[in-house]
Amino acid sequence: MELHQGIILGIIQGLTEFLPVSSSGHLVLGQTFFGITQSQLTFDISVHVGTLLAVLVIYSSDIMAMISSVFGFLSRAVSFKPVAHLVNEDKNLQMAGLIVIGSIPTAIIGLFLKQFEHVLFTSEVLVGFMLILTGTILWVSRKFYFSENKSTGFSIKNAFFIGIVQGLAVIPGISRSGSTIAAGMFAGIDRHMAAKFSFLLSIPAILGAQVLSIKDMINSGLSIDPVTIYATIASFITGLIALKILLTLVHSGKFHLFAPYCWLIGSLVLLSKII
Repeated sequence: MELHQGIILGIIQGLTEFLPVSSSGHLVLGQTFFGITQSQLTFDISVHVGTLLAVLVIYSSDIMAMISSVFGFLSRAVSFKPVAHLVNEDKNLQMAGLIVIGSIPTAIIGLFLKQFEHVLFTSEVLVGFMLILTGTILWVSRKFYFSENKSTGFSIKNAFFIGIVQGLAVIPGISRSGSTIAAGMFAGIDRHMAAKFSFLLSIPAILGAQVLSIKDMINSGLSIDPVTIYATIASFITGLIALKILLTLVHSGKFHLFAPYCWLIGSLVLLSKII
């Protein structure tokens, strides 16, 4: 892979990981465009780590608060001190628990779909159809921005539902951020909280996927070259920008504006396979 190709793919990963247009789908299309047919496992892991770092930076205060609450809970539990009031009152502890619950269906579905990755990540037709589906989900979500009686809290059922949606977003062309934020709004969650939960839930999902791939990466030969390093930096920087842009659009009620783009790209991909 040439340096310019790596940087472009890193930028694509950074932008599309958070903008609701499917990063996996765009990486498949980008690698196809550059004629890259060999496995780029180390590269893919690295650019995903770049976008993971972007989430950690944006939500650092929330993450530290949750870690503090979890350790406080555990220290009291092992000391046989009362903890029931923490579960009922500590919002950060509750959020950490909901992230664990949401991660369970994501992990199960992700492990199941991993068996079919050789098909999922090589089919441009699948990417095209799933991009059109993503666009439709985004467009429908516009009706749920300003609905009355929106909740700023999550139930276990809601967290589990969003976790299922995140697991299905492993399929290239389905936007993880777009589908999970929309799922939260469909479930009656305030759009601000739906976005926050979506990105916090992405941390164990992205991290877990990369950990599972480390063994394959080692077996294929661990080699981090300059192209991979520059691409990772590019994905981190553009990831920060894209995440801030998306949060602004969600908060202003313009999340659905990416729908026409998804429809257009998905349709062009399908037409390219027909013509």
